[in-house]
Amino acid sequence: MVCYGFKGGIGTSSRKADGYTVGVLVQCNCGRRAQLRIAGVPVGQEITGNEPYASNFRRAGEDVGSIIIVVATDAPLLPHQLKRLARRASLGLARTGSSSGNGSGDIFIAFSTANADAGRTSGLVNLTMVPNDEMNRLFEATVQATEEAIVNAMVGAETMTGFEGHTVIALPHDRLQEALKRYNRLGQ
Repeated sequence: MVCYGFKGGIGTSSRKADGYTVGVLVQCNCGRRAQLRIAGVPVGQEITGNEPYASNFRRAGEDVGSIIIVVATDAPLLPHQLKRLARRASLGLARTGSSSGNGSGDIFIAFSTANADAGRTSGLVNLTMVPNDEMNRLFEATVQATEEAIVNAMVGAETMTGFEGHTVIALPHDRLQEALKRYNRLGQ
């Protein structure tokens, strides 16, 4: 997994919103180094060098990776509302710099653990739902948790040497901290 030219992989994050929890799991293998933004800082432009081998096989400017984002919540949402929640994950991805190019394979899904009886096959089933007009905080939580899950995947990754000796470096924490300090995004 190569995420923005650094070692990627799986990351998670969660947020509380109106008494509910929104959790996000990402499997990230997407983006180009120059696109990477963390806390609004153009980290990919600040940390150059050690580009992964895969960039040698890409056409200039092409985004050929993929990302899978799973949004889970205990908020009682109906299928059409979960679809809306899943779409908000793309906004969290965009906050990290991705434009989801033509060659990228992006999958976003969402599910709710509420309404446990919804799968019953007989009889009447009572369902509850958050009103559509009260979903904004859940949308915001999804965007924030998605962004953080992607960053967590990169920060938690370790440099790896794989097939035919190809090496992908982990996001260097010291250089990340330097870049964030330069843009006043990290306390002294």
